[in-house]
Amino acid sequence: MEQQNSFRGFKDLNCWKEGRELRNQIAQLIKTFPPAEKYSLVSQITRSSTSITANIAEGYGRFTYTDTRHFFIQSRGSLTETLEHLYVALDEQYIDEEALARYEIQCEKVFKLINGYIA
Repeated sequence: MEQQNSFRGFKDLNCWKEGRELRNQIAQLIKTFPPAEKYSLVSQITRSSTSITANIAEGYGRFTYTDTRHFFIQSRGSLTETLEHLYVALDEQYIDEEALARYEIQCEKVFKLINGYIA
């Protein structure tokens, strides 16, 4: 009989997979930001985008629905914070409208998947 690895469970969630994709896109994007942003925008967007998947993983590992839901709601908040940081990047002309639109599509996809899991 094959034993299941309970630590892998969150990796099967579509919201985690798509959140990871967004996090990886952000990781590539910030490499193009000016060095002066290292401790400001780069730090903030890194922390918020990492928090999306971290909260999904932590919520998945909780024992009660209430605890799980709390962390998924936190993940959703981190997602919208990440989107706000992308708007700052637009305003600072680190990205253009076209790039922002691509990130918004990915953010919306993750948002809907998180909402679906909460529901």
